Parts: sequence; structure tokens; C-alpha cells
Amino acid sequence: MPNKKLLLLSTGGTIASVVSDTGLVPGESGEQLLHMLGDLPYNITVKDIMELDSSNIQPEEWKIIAEEIYHNRNEFDGIVVSHGTDTMAYTASMLTFMLQNINLPVVLTGSQVPMNVILSDAPDNMRIAFAGAANCDPGIYIAFDRKIMRGCRSVKVRTTAFNAFESVNVPPVAEVTSDGFSIKNNRLPNPGKCQLNTKIDTHVSLVKLFPGFDPELLRAMAKHGCHGIVIEAYGLGGMTSIRRNLVAVVGELIRKGIPVIASSQCLYERSDLTKYEVGRLALLEGAISARDMTSESAITKLMWGLGQGMDVSTITDFFNTDVAGEVTLN
Repeated sequence: MPNKKLLLLSTGGTIASVVSDTGLVPGESGEQLLHMLGDLPYNITVKDIMELDSSNIQPEEWKIIAEEIYHNRNEFDGIVVSHGTDTMAYTASMLTFMLQNINLPVVLTGSQVPMNVILSDAPDNMRIAFAGAANCDPGIYIAFDRKIMRGCRSVKVRTTAFNAFESVNVPPVAEVTSDGFSIKNNRLPNPGKCQLNTKIDTHVSLVKLFPGFDPELLRAMAKHGCHGIVIEAYGLGGMTSIRRNLVAVVGELIRKGIPVIASSQCLYERSDLTKYEVGRLALLEGAISARDMTSESAITKLMWGLGQGMDVSTITDFFNTDVAGEVTLN
């Protein structure tokens, strides 16, 4: 059986960083990363598409990465994207929406320590990313610390430890154990042809609620051009309704055509606006529950939906739809 034909798209990040007078900066090419890995049982093509710390990867770069994946999707069996860790979960989530029904596995990976440092986590992360690109079902994934996770369910939870990412509210898709590379039964339906759609609206905000939060700040956001807001509310989605009446302002914004998504500050489990009065009041005002979505997935889904020209009603329906495994509806 011939070796799988894989593509490595290099974007920079810690994995490709070198020491400079100003600190670590991306400096290794994709070919250099591949050379440091040694022999792999795949036919790998390398393309460097940018050289950025992921703190500098923004919507413009998302579009470039999505376009590269889309234009190469039929030439390879799988694609690996080397990427910085800080915004990797945002990139993976947005690619999930920009490349719906993708027809091959796309695996993002990076590292906490540069590839050229002894005992770096980079070689293992790259190897499992290539294994995922060669063997997983079509989809967008993150490979890290011997696990492959669905991209729209992944969150960076540690700043320096090698187990930096976790798969939130769903188990990993695959993992490496003493038994080898093991893929779970986590196939998603692929109902249609892959289409590239990079239209997004970046005039959105992600707000974390805290005691004393002034709802006037939401009005100020709307006044200055904010088209949608994700609020990380308390617990199951509770929002303040006395004195600093956030619930009332949420309703006001929704009536003005600005969708407000209610997620939970808690990393695990879900938001449920039906359980407590403080959630039901927000629900009555039109707040949209993010259920068990990650904040990264919720904000990118909102950006993509608004980019399609969706209004509040359509955004509500969109958030009540599971596009690619990003949300549990039942």
C-alpha cells in the first residue's frame, strides 16, 4: 500500500521559534521542522504560508489558511497545519465553519517548546498530527500531548505544561497509548460538498461577567459598532437582573438586532437558561444559549453567522444547529 500523501502548511508559532534579542520569534521553515523529525512513513509536501507568533494570527490569516486548505484538499490524503498555541483553538474553530463538510482530515498542532530544543514536545506533537492526518475521518482537529481533539471542542488550558489543550465536553477523537494509535468512534455525518466560505463579521465582542459589571458598557459597544456579543455568564448562564440590570440591556440590544449569546464561565458542562430565574429572564429577553460550546467556538460561530448576513432570528436557529460537532443539542 503506498504511503499517504500529506501536506504540511507552516505558519510559525513556538514550534518554529528561535532565540533572538527580543525573545523567541518564529524562524524555522516547515522543511526544517520536517528535517528535525527524521524519517516518517508518509509522502510529505511542505508549504510555508506565513511566519507569525499566533498572537498575531487574526481573521486575515484565518482566510489565508482556509484558502490554502481548500485549494489543496483534493491533492492530498490529509493536511497538517503547524501553528502557535495561543490562538490555535480560535483558528481551529473558525476553520470548522469556513470549511464545512471538509473532505479530508486537517490537523493543527504546535508545541510549548521550540522544535530545536532538546526534550521539546514538538516532535511527538508533529508525529501524532501526521498520524491523524493520515488516518482520521474528515474534519478539523488539534493534535497535542498524544491526543487528537476536535478543533471546535479544544481549549488551551495551560501556559507552559505539555498537556496544554483539553477536549471540552467530548472525549478526544484519537490518542496514543502503549497499544499504539487508537481512533475512537467519533465520525460526523458529511451531508454535502465542501465549500469555502470566509465571509465573517469581526465587529463582535466576548465579555466575561463579574459582580459589579456595568451594563452601560454593552450599550457603549453597540453604539460604537458591535454587531454581536458572547457573554460568559455565571454557572448555567445566569445574568444580573437587579441594580446593574444586565438582563434588561441584553433585551434592549436584541430588539435592536444585536444577537447576544449566553455561555458559561465554567469550562465543562453547559449553559442552560431554563433552570434558574436569572437565566429564564435572559431567555425571555431573547438571549441565545451556547449550551456546551467553548467560548472560542461560540465567538467564531457568531462571527461566521453574522458574516453571512444572519439576523437575530437566523443566528438563534444557527446556534440551535450542530454544524460540525461543536455543540450538544440534547
